[in-house]
Amino acid sequence: MSDVQGKVLIMKALEYTQAGQAMPDALQKLRLPLIGAPLFIISNPDLVIAQCKAGIVGSFPALNAREQEGEPPLLESWLERITEELDRYNQANPDTPAAPFAVNQIVHRSNARLERDLEICHRWKVPIWITSLGARPEVNDAAHDCGGVVLHDVINDKFARKAIEKGADGLIAVAAGAGGHAGVLSPFALISEIRTWFEGPLALSGAIANGRSLLAARALGADFGYAGSPFIATKEANAEAAYKQMIVDSTADDIVYSSLFTGVSGNYLKPSIKAAGLDPDDLPSADASKMNFSGGSSKPKAWKEIWGSGQGIGAVTAVKPAAELICEIDQGYRAACRSLAAEFANNEANR
Repeated sequence: MSDVQGKVLIMKALEYTQAGQAMPDALQKLRLPLIGAPLFIISNPDLVIAQCKAGIVGSFPALNAREQEGEPPLLESWLERITEELDRYNQANPDTPAAPFAVNQIVHRSNARLERDLEICHRWKVPIWITSLGARPEVNDAAHDCGGVVLHDVINDKFARKAIEKGADGLIAVAAGAGGHAGVLSPFALISEIRTWFEGPLALSGAIANGRSLLAARALGADFGYAGSPFIATKEANAEAAYKQMIVDSTADDIVYSSLFTGVSGNYLKPSIKAAGLDPDDLPSADASKMNFSGGSSKPKAWKEIWGSGQGIGAVTAVKPAAELICEIDQGYRAACRSLAAEFANNEANR
């Protein structure tokens, strides 16, 4: 194989969309094919802005913007700040504009704020909407009406098909090892099944914590990686110092999969479960019908007392600024692309 052919292989590995797909404009403005997952409590405007300026999609759950009763909606001021600060950045940096941001909506009957938050996001023309725990056409319609793109997170092929049927533009495949609410399917199985029928935008969630894992997600057929846990251990994240340090100190062996805390199975840090006075090796199951996103539970609260995390945190070695973390992932991704292209070229030459 010639040097030119080898360079072509590298460029193809660095492309952010799979062959034959029509990618929405909002998802083409990334310097790295990565989406920062919305982290309950933790994701805030500081983290989102830092992620977007560094070239990846930054996101936050709408429910993170909580105001006191009688106060104006905090979500409104968060969207104003993010929109205006990213606009100023883009005007000052036209050659390296910020990536778009996303807002996560919990589409579940217990979310009493959903209708209000949808109206606010529609008014601010949020570019990317991430929907969870329910696929509803009216939510997708609201996003499309203001020019937004909808990505729905799913844990299996059945839910993926329902989401697309109800109008979602793309999917987030939440595989085994993802932080917070997570599925149990291998990413190899989940991505493979979805790609048999769906050619649109697809992100993979599950232990995406460095450049090599991001490239692996792309090789499986995903357009983007979807990373959350590594961003807990960043300067901008709204997490306790002890939580950040626990991420740094822990590995995959410290992750427990349980439905106890929200009614939906998810991954949590074993040391935080112990600190709450529970036995992480003997946790009861919870009734999914009792799932409640409006508070009021007497159980230890995820993710305030019981801290969520994915299995990829062995790659997290220090608390650092989000931009520095993204730069390291970018460098690792490109190095992995070059390494595999060189290995492929060498194998071809020796055939």
